[in-house]
Amino acid sequence: MNSRKTQLQAFERLLDIMDDLREKCPWDKKQTMQTLRHLTIEETYELGDAILDNDLSEVKKELGDLLLHIVFYAKIGSETNDFDMADVCNEICDKLIHRHPHIYSDVVVKDEEEVKQNWEKLKLKEGKKSVLEGVPKSLPALVKASRIQDKVKGVGFDWEESHQVWDKVQEELEELQVEVEAGDQDKIEAEFGDVLFSMINYARFLNVNPEDALERTNKKFIKRFQYLESKAGELGKPLMDMTLAEMDVFWNEAKKL
Repeated sequence: MNSRKTQLQAFERLLDIMDDLREKCPWDKKQTMQTLRHLTIEETYELGDAILDNDLSEVKKELGDLLLHIVFYAKIGSETNDFDMADVCNEICDKLIHRHPHIYSDVVVKDEEEVKQNWEKLKLKEGKKSVLEGVPKSLPALVKASRIQDKVKGVGFDWEESHQVWDKVQEELEELQVEVEAGDQDKIEAEFGDVLFSMINYARFLNVNPEDALERTNKKFIKRFQYLESKAGELGKPLMDMTLAEMDVFWNEAKKL
């Protein structure tokens, strides 16, 4: 792999290119943090796709795209004299050193769980009023639920055994069924949310990332459905003209692939 010197030279090259683009490119000159925001989110999802596909070549490319965005934001910050790339790097370095006293100080921890607990305690000492302040408001609901549960676990608010969590899932399912039978749509939605939240909690006890698990199922469904579409195309028959039984034949074929 590349030496540290080569890595730093490559990063400096990117900073120089960013300076050029910001000065000379009409599109880059017009960008603001607000106009870049949705593009950054898109790039993050593309990186996530590459990771799930275990496509390391694509991971490298997408990391580059994200790094460009980080450099872009820092460049914009420097133009208003608010911060630059050095400030960004020093900020995260200082935070990492402060929150890893078991590495950079004399604190002793016995395992990963104590590291997480210390991390949350340090955040509260830094002035945060709630351990949940670090959960972004704009996170997708499924990811947000997972992060909320991780955060409160860090301060000891958690189930002791996985069977307790599964019992809670069963309880929430029963409550959902009651509201389904009653027909109150608002209460149905509330109870459905409770079921999802409990299932996400149970996934944590199974060491399953619920976002990854659901995306894996999404990809599986897409692959099978596209197989069904291709077979229908070979027959010259639109899917809407096929019976469910006819579609099931190809669907079951897809499951065996």
